[in-house]
Amino acid sequence: MQIPGKTAIVTGGGGGIGSAVAQALAARGARVVVADLDGAAAERAAATINAEHPGSAVAEGGDVARTEVIERLIARAQAEFGPVDMYFANAGITGGTGLNLTEQQWDTALDVNLRAHIRAAQLLVPEWAERGEGCFVSTASAAGLLTQIGSAGYSVAKHAAVAFAEWLSVTYGDSGIRVSCLCPMGVETALLREGERSGDRLGEAATRAVTSAGDVLAPEAVAAEAMAAVEDERFLILPHPGVLDMYRQKGADYDRWLRGMRRYQRTLLEVDA
Repeated sequence: MQIPGKTAIVTGGGGGIGSAVAQALAARGARVVVADLDGAAAERAAATINAEHPGSAVAEGGDVARTEVIERLIARAQAEFGPVDMYFANAGITGGTGLNLTEQQWDTALDVNLRAHIRAAQLLVPEWAERGEGCFVSTASAAGLLTQIGSAGYSVAKHAAVAFAEWLSVTYGDSGIRVSCLCPMGVETALLREGERSGDRLGEAATRAVTSAGDVLAPEAVAAEAMAAVEDERFLILPHPGVLDMYRQKGADYDRWLRGMRRYQRTLLEVDA
């Protein structure tokens, strides 16, 4: 899909990957609604964009897992720029560690990391199918292809996000709707560092699992890869190429991969022993 002139919504746009994606879209000639739970962060991100590309961005605060908030984002985009062409479902949370997540923590992890994608697609995809064009980009994670040591909620929700993106592509790809799934490993964001600041052994291991497995990329590098994939209409976006090798090893011998992951987990936990 060609980006210039398109109208996009980016959730989780107040910082990290979302902010970098919003800036990259504007730099390529798109108009962007920057959405974030932290409305002030969204405003700052939009102001940064507009300083370089005047009139290219507006900001909205709110919980993008809620249908009424997504409806508000779509209405704002239409009022400011025109019909929505692209939706970047980027907002995400880690969701806690171990098996001790409460029902509310599980609900929140699934709402933000998965159901927010489903609800946005329900609102946008039918109209896109009639129009014959649209682009849905799901930020999952390498955890959605592999796993996330320490965090069951994150791993489960991200696997489901990948599955939903696959389903969208299979079901609507022949209707002109392009779907991409962004699956980075370590990216220098606040989310990455949550575990090491948690004081929880599994949380600290979760951060180390990512930072020791490969390079930690800047959000701008991830955004650039995402833009290239959207323009090329590629489904799987892997800013860390090594993730593909890991994914192939997993599929080639699942039991060996599980044994290896258990060994890796032991080494991570032994750091604090």
